[in-house]
Amino acid sequence: LRKSVFLKMSSRFFAKLRDFDVYPKTIQDYQVKTLAGAAVSVCGIILMVTLFLGELSLYLSTTTVHELSVDTSRGEKLQINFDVTFPRMPCSIISLDTMDISGEQHLDVTHEVYKQRLDEIGNAIADKTLEHNIQSNKTMIRKMMDGSANASDFVDAPTTTPSLSAETECGSCYGAEDQPGDCCNTCDEVRDAYRRRGWAFFNMENIKPCKDEGTRLKEQEEKNEGCRVTGTLEVNKVAGNFHFAPGKSFQNIGFQLHDLLNFQRNVVQHNVSHVINHLSFGKKFPGRINPLDGLSRFTEFKSGMYQYFIKVVPTKYAYLNKSVIDTNQFSSTEHFRKIEGLQRGLPGVFFFYDLSPIMVTFAERSNSFLELVTGVCAIVGGVFTVTGIIDSTIYTGQKIAKKLQLGKLH
Repeated sequence: LRKSVFLKMSSRFFAKLRDFDVYPKTIQDYQVKTLAGAAVSVCGIILMVTLFLGELSLYLSTTTVHELSVDTSRGEKLQINFDVTFPRMPCSIISLDTMDISGEQHLDVTHEVYKQRLDEIGNAIADKTLEHNIQSNKTMIRKMMDGSANASDFVDAPTTTPSLSAETECGSCYGAEDQPGDCCNTCDEVRDAYRRRGWAFFNMENIKPCKDEGTRLKEQEEKNEGCRVTGTLEVNKVAGNFHFAPGKSFQNIGFQLHDLLNFQRNVVQHNVSHVINHLSFGKKFPGRINPLDGLSRFTEFKSGMYQYFIKVVPTKYAYLNKSVIDTNQFSSTEHFRKIEGLQRGLPGVFFFYDLSPIMVTFAERSNSFLELVTGVCAIVGGVFTVTGIIDSTIYTGQKIAKKLQLGKLH
């Protein structure tokens, strides 16, 4: 008895539950299949597959989100990567100097800086003293170009210093000796001694090492050449500047000067036309844009001063595997000033940089599986509904058209 009562209750329950079926079925004998319905179905399937592949591709890809915060980093260094071509200035007179607001200065920087002589049409000139530095460090230069170079990637440039035998006399530094007994046996050693004392270096014709080495003749031979300067700098993470200028730098009573007197006879060499092949701050990260890459500036003036004012924005990039890159991006404005004589400024290309107090953080994010399921359901349901409406509309239209042909539509 209990079993029969249970069966009756179950049958009633399932009968009531059957009323909730929102997908009522029709007998297959009463279903009508049409050619238009088949075409709509095929188009719907193709559309669903296409949208599904797009949704799957979106799920497998990563998205990048960014946020802004105050930069609280301290005591870090700023890496500057550069590749600049000077088509009208020879390598022998280009000097690279850096300085910052903390008072730190580096004059005539040569460490991790590489120069390549260029002829009048821009082709590289083989230079035995520089060829090893450029050719043997192609890997380093490629890393520097994409902003991933660091100090361990560089190889110190070999220097060639003439060996002094016991019979070699101690050359004079022409009054610029730091201590009694200092020797200057080459023109560069005399120049460096003058620079340490803060003296301008001129009248090379009266300095024996320069005359013996034919320094003036060498400068005359190179006056129509150009130069490509590549390398990297490590500077304090404070506002400062670095610049390329003709002549060697020296200090005098707290001011930085350049000894341009030796180059005044060939003022055409002060043409500061240049091409910035690459300039970046820090390592490369996906999506970074260097606004000065490929910038060309040519001037017909014999002397001029190009100034680039750069705002460096500290940046962090977090990859999906949790690794983080500390780097930078920047914006820039520029200004050019014609120089008539030495009293109005120093010819050269100057980059003044300042740091933003705001840090930008980019982080890669993957899409969740739940988003994929939701998207697929939306695609299937949406396409199925739309194709059903289209098929019903076409079928109804065909029935009306037939009735019109038979004259049965009233």
